[in-house]
Amino acid sequence: MISMDTGLVKVLGPKTAKAMADQLALHTVRDLLRHYPRRYARRGEMTRLDDLEVGDRVTVLAKVRTVHTRPMRQRRGSLTEVTVGDGAGSMRLVFFNNKHPHLRTGEWGLFAGTVSRWQGDLQFSHPDCHVITGDDDDWARALVPIYPASKDVSSWVLQRSVKMLLTDGRALADALDDPIPEPVRRRHGLVTLAQALHDKHRPESMAEVERADERLKWDEALVLQVTLAARRRAAALEPGVARPRRSGGLLDAVDARLPFSLTDGQREVGEELAAELARAQPMNRLLQGEVGSGKTVVALRAMAQVVDAGGQAALLAPTEVLAAQHARSLAAILGPLGRAGELDGDPAGTRVTLLTGSQKAAARRAARAAVADGSAGIVVGTHALLQEGVEFADLGLVVVDEQHRFGVEQRDALRAKGSRPPHVLVMTATPIPRTVAMTVYGDLETSTLRQLPAGRGGVSSSVVPAGEKPAWLDRAWARVREEVAAGRQAYVVCPRIGDEEGAGGGKDDDGPDDADGAPPEEEKGGDRRPPLAVLDIAEALRAGPLTALRVEVLHGRLPAEEKEARMRAFAAGDVDVLVATTVVEVGVDVPNATVMVVMDADRFGVSQLHQLRGRVARGAHPGLCLLVTEARSSSTTGQRLAAVASTTDGFELARVDLETRREGDVLGAAQSGRRSGVRLLSLLDDEQLISEARAEATALVESDRGLADHPELAAAVAALAMDERADWLQKA
Repeated sequence: MISMDTGLVKVLGPKTAKAMADQLALHTVRDLLRHYPRRYARRGEMTRLDDLEVGDRVTVLAKVRTVHTRPMRQRRGSLTEVTVGDGAGSMRLVFFNNKHPHLRTGEWGLFAGTVSRWQGDLQFSHPDCHVITGDDDDWARALVPIYPASKDVSSWVLQRSVKMLLTDGRALADALDDPIPEPVRRRHGLVTLAQALHDKHRPESMAEVERADERLKWDEALVLQVTLAARRRAAALEPGVARPRRSGGLLDAVDARLPFSLTDGQREVGEELAAELARAQPMNRLLQGEVGSGKTVVALRAMAQVVDAGGQAALLAPTEVLAAQHARSLAAILGPLGRAGELDGDPAGTRVTLLTGSQKAAARRAARAAVADGSAGIVVGTHALLQEGVEFADLGLVVVDEQHRFGVEQRDALRAKGSRPPHVLVMTATPIPRTVAMTVYGDLETSTLRQLPAGRGGVSSSVVPAGEKPAWLDRAWARVREEVAAGRQAYVVCPRIGDEEGAGGGKDDDGPDDADGAPPEEEKGGDRRPPLAVLDIAEALRAGPLTALRVEVLHGRLPAEEKEARMRAFAAGDVDVLVATTVVEVGVDVPNATVMVVMDADRFGVSQLHQLRGRVARGAHPGLCLLVTEARSSSTTGQRLAAVASTTDGFELARVDLETRREGDVLGAAQSGRRSGVRLLSLLDDEQLISEARAEATALVESDRGLADHPELAAAVAALAMDERADWLQKA
């Protein structure tokens, strides 16, 4: 008897099983049954062949209209051209030297191949074909499932394999372990797993497909939410150390030194954190907020409370530039309070210590010693904090900045450096839609800062369509000159560094993320020029439109001392224009910078552009962000950039971002893997379902017996937990 875990080689034979494993990553019966149809075709209905895109590998259901064989003109042999149509459009099938099935006019068939274009017409060259005969009852159904297929595994092979499991092998359907408990199914009106799989793969109507989708989405949502609820439950049961607020300590001194009043949001979130830090259970909280909303000050106040309680706080930043910026900012706010032990330090304060991988040996040894003996109450660093040999005297709070740049292993590695589990605060300046917060950061409680500090000048944005209107780019450089003449400064951001590595090289770890920064499909292609580079643009600006200005470059491959020196020079006003990669994306705070020009803006994602423009207008002067692109204004990319320019509301842009990106991009690259479990669930459309699944999961995990009475659900959760790619749960 077969089960969901039975290998496909036992069911389908070695040749088919190997092709499915190699090309579609399908290994077991479960994998195959969870390989859902991409769409459904109806014989005789319009399936819009004209909507196909060149380069797509697709399967179409169409009728043979003409078959014509003729000798080839330029070489020996024959060419057979078959025209097929679907009632709305048509396309050509091309076969060489009689290597084609015997297709006859009037026959219906399934044709699979890669779409190309010849003389303006869509065509398949040597497609796989399956002729539908009168005896072929599988294809006489009202709906024909069309599966994501591959070169050697066609949609009809997948259809017949699934049919064998669901109909010829009814014992399997009867023995399916249903992961959703029956009371949950009843409360939400869900069909059984066996019924859902049958309706998904062999439906009689779209109503059956919709019923199946609702149930199968619940499978995905509930398993994820139980996993996250279990993490929350385990964290709540961990024995931590209470770090209560102390009157008259460092926190009160910090508040007295602040040169501005806290916003209502900062105060509210601050009280929330203070209450959780005072409990013995470790805090696990996500702080999200608009660019410039003051998250760093909120984190500093939490760190000061922990120092008052005798502990240490560690701030983990993704880049050395950002770590150094945080260390400078904290030191500036604290003043003598951050230099305890030094001649001009306040003995009632603490010491802010920076630890990075590129520090010289002596500086690194001194920093490690201060961390180990506890004299450094606030430690700021990069991944160097995670290395062996870095030991804390009493780590009480871990603050992770820009959480999306780190994996769960890195966060846990830093937590493990405490003698007992420390409190954890993760921060992101990328606003997160509620569904993403529930799904990706579901093991964390969430706080949000929306209010910006008073006195900010505000930033306006415009798209510069350099391809359509080259004169606009000239005007952009004129605006930079005008701002500098008024005593201000500017950033110019490029996607890559540019060096001897060639046109395609030179991108460092500060460049656009693969997911967030990838260009839309419509603009990909081998003829697309390489992205613009910092070194090339800086040279062109010095020799051209900004020749009279002080132009400097900054990127991730510079030595740490050089990066620090150039950043200090820019902050001091000794540099007019800083040409940089996205090393300036987060944390860089130069109030005098009022204009940013983003070159090849279409190479960056929505949230990344929002982050970048947050570097300007951080003072009293209004700011300007110019998004330079060669994309057409009418294209999807042009519309995406227009959306960024139209609003500064990061939460609205987060929804735009979610609408224009694949689910796997948002959840992390590993999410799209077969075993991670999410195929149907939509973070954009299924907010209510995800919310209900979260409530059910919390109730199940917190019940007296937990999952003890639900072994099928427990097994599904265990399978996800064992997946080496399950760390995508902590990434956005």
